Amino acid sequence: MTVRLPEFSDLPLNPALLQGLDAFGHVQMTPIQAQGLPALLEGRDLIAQAPTGSGKTAAFGLALLHHLDPLQIRLQALVLCPTRELADQVSKHIRKLATGIANLKLLTLTGGIALGPQLASLTHTPHVVVGTPGRVLELLAKKALDLRDIRMLVLDESDRMLDMGFEEPIRKIVARTPKQRQTLLFSATWPDNMGAVADSIMRNPLTVAVETGEPHANIEQRFFEVDPARKPAALAGLLMEYNPESAVVFCNMRRDTEEVVSSLTHLGFTAAALHGDMEQRDREEVLVRFANRSCQVLVASDVAARGLDVESIGAVINYELPTDPAVYVHRIGRTGRAGRKGFALSLCTPREIARAQALEVQQGAPLNWQKPPMAALRPNSAPRAAMATLRIDAGRTDKLRPGDIVGALTGDAGLPADALGKIDIFPTRSYVAIAQSKAGQALARLQAGKIKGRKFRVRKL
Repeated sequence: MTVRLPEFSDLPLNPALLQGLDAFGHVQMTPIQAQGLPALLEGRDLIAQAPTGSGKTAAFGLALLHHLDPLQIRLQALVLCPTRELADQVSKHIRKLATGIANLKLLTLTGGIALGPQLASLTHTPHVVVGTPGRVLELLAKKALDLRDIRMLVLDESDRMLDMGFEEPIRKIVARTPKQRQTLLFSATWPDNMGAVADSIMRNPLTVAVETGEPHANIEQRFFEVDPARKPAALAGLLMEYNPESAVVFCNMRRDTEEVVSSLTHLGFTAAALHGDMEQRDREEVLVRFANRSCQVLVASDVAARGLDVESIGAVINYELPTDPAVYVHRIGRTGRAGRKGFALSLCTPREIARAQALEVQQGAPLNWQKPPMAALRPNSAPRAAMATLRIDAGRTDKLRPGDIVGALTGDAGLPADALGKIDIFPTRSYVAIAQSKAGQALARLQAGKIKGRKFRVRKL
C-alpha cells in the first residue's frame, strides 16, 4: 500500500500563501513541516530540532505569514538569526512565500552595515523584522524598534546563537515582547544551556525532532594526502577532474581565502572570497554571483559561510581540515541536499593526519583515501563560469520588477530568453545573470537603452 505524503493543501492555510508555495514549487511537506505546521497554525509554541535543509524556514515562514494581518501597520513578527547571511536568506525566503500578500513590509536588520539607513527605514513601521540579536538590541536601545505588539518570535539556529554568546541579548530582547506571543525555537543540536533558555521563554511547547535519515547519505567523501606546497595544484586538479557546476572551498584562515582566490583566478576559474572582514554589499554581491552561476568557486571561511543556503552545490572542498570534527560535518552538509548527489573532497597534509584520524573515529569507518589529481598551473587553462552578472543601480525603491529587466533585455536588447538566468532585486540595486557569450551585448544595449522608460547605470561585475 502506498502511503500518501501530506500536502500543503491539506492545511487550513491562508489561500494567499498558496501563490508563494507555487513560486517555490512546494507541494508535499517535509517531515518538519508535516509535524510542526498544524500546531503552529493553531498558535502553539514549538521546539524543533532539525538539520539545515529540512524545510524549517518555510515552516516558520508560512506560520508567521498565516497569522499576520497586513492591514495592521505594526510590527507583528520578529525572527532572530545568528548571522547576517542567514538573516538575508530567511528574508528572501519569507518574501517569496509572501508573493500573494499585498503591501507586506519586511525589514532585515543586521550588523555590519550603517545604522542610519536602518533607522530611516524604521520610520515606516514594518510588519516583520528579520535580524541579528546585536543589531536588534542596538535599535531597541535607540527606541527605534517597538516589540510590544509582537505576535510571533522565532529563534532560528538558536544553538549557533548560544555558541556565539547571544544568550544575554536574546533574553533582553524577549523581555521587551508580550508574554502572550507565540515562540518558535529551531536548532540543529541541543547544547546544555538550551533547555534553560527554552523553559524561561516558552509556554507548553510542542517538541519535534527530525532526522534526515543517514547523515550525508548522498555525499561521497574522499580524502587526498598532499604536500603543503602542492595544494594549489591539487585543488585545481580536483576542480577540473570533478568539474562541479558550483563548489565551496573552505579555508581555516581569512588570509588563505584571498590567496586561494588569487591562485584560482590566475588559472582562469571564476572564483570569489567570502570572509568576515568584507563589506556587506561585497558579501551580498559574491553570494548573488555564486547562486546565479556566474561564480563557480566560493572560497570561504567558516564564520562567513554560516547561513549559506545555495541550492545544488556540487562539491565542498576542504583546502585544510578543520580542527573540530563537528565543523567538518557542518561544512560538507552544504552539498548533497534535496536528494542530489554531492562530493566532499578534503586535502590533507602530513601534519593534518591527526585531524583525519579524529574524523575516522567519529564516523566509525575507514576514510576513502585517493591519489590527488594534479593540475598544471598554466594561466587561463580552466573553464570559465557559464554566466556573467550585470548590476543595475535600481531596485525595489524604483518599483523595478524582474519582468521589467526581462522585457528590456529580450525586447530592445534583442537577447533570446534562454540567455537570461537568475534575477535578484534588492532595495536600491538589481542583478541579472546573462550567458557569458551574450553578456557584452546585454551590457552595451542596457547602457545605451532604457529600462521601464528610464536610464539607469549598468555595469558588469
